[in-house]
Amino acid sequence: MKDVAVFDRRRIRRRFGRAADEYADRARLQAEVAGRLLERLDGLRFEPTTVVDLGCGPGLQARALTERFGKAQVLAMDLALPMLVRARRQAGWRGRRFARVAGDAHALPLARSSVDLIYSNLMLQWSDDLPAVLNGLRRVLKPGGLLLISTFGPDTLSELRQAWAAVDDAEHVSRFTDVQTVGDCLVRAGFSEPVLDTDWITTTYSQPRGLLDELRAIGATDAMRRPGAGLTTPARLRGMLAAYETHRRPDGLVPATWEVVYASAWAPDPGTPIRSIHGGEEASVPIEAIGRRRRDPESSR
Repeated sequence: MKDVAVFDRRRIRRRFGRAADEYADRARLQAEVAGRLLERLDGLRFEPTTVVDLGCGPGLQARALTERFGKAQVLAMDLALPMLVRARRQAGWRGRRFARVAGDAHALPLARSSVDLIYSNLMLQWSDDLPAVLNGLRRVLKPGGLLLISTFGPDTLSELRQAWAAVDDAEHVSRFTDVQTVGDCLVRAGFSEPVLDTDWITTTYSQPRGLLDELRAIGATDAMRRPGAGLTTPARLRGMLAAYETHRRPDGLVPATWEVVYASAWAPDPGTPIRSIHGGEEASVPIEAIGRRRRDPESSR
């Protein structure tokens, strides 16, 4: 995905680490989306034994997954260590089944075919290499395992993007991946039966600064690498805030739009190839299957 900017992952780790103490109280949108994502498990005849909450934050959803799947081993994973410290407090008396691991979605510290369910709420938008991340998720899922994710679509923070565009030509808001691209990446990674849908959610504020304060409090400020980019001056910030006022609604509030993309998909049978980002294919077969497969001369190549 060459058209997507490169994120500074150390900056992401620091910002979310600093936001760990306030995150649970301030991340109202993230909590709403998490609830909608969990609802997609309703009605499924699916009892995982190993569950990963990837990008777990302070552990609220890891706790919910532990309560939903009482017999499963739940693993809360996050890039920021302070988030994992907060997640420990969420574990409560169920902490023996609520493990915590520091890990990066781009280099998962998990064994191949070791996980039944990967749940990831509003984390993938911080990746600039979605195909590689999805290949990695496919690698660690067991055949028949479920991937359940949410991420932001391109309409997200459109008002903020427009307000900044009225001030300068710099890119102040991260770019987000559209639902079609997410679906294409799932298919290329070899996932089966992908189901995708999109919500548009609006949060409101009395002043545009309220949105900026909320983003800063949860660590969700811009983290793209831009060589040569300078600091935002007070004058430009004032200009942006003034431009944002053009979006004020008749009820006196200013809106922020969030396009949320939800996706679920299943890991396919053993041996189904993963299409790498370099154009090749990687197939895997369980060790125990070697030696038991009957050779069919007509199907050999």
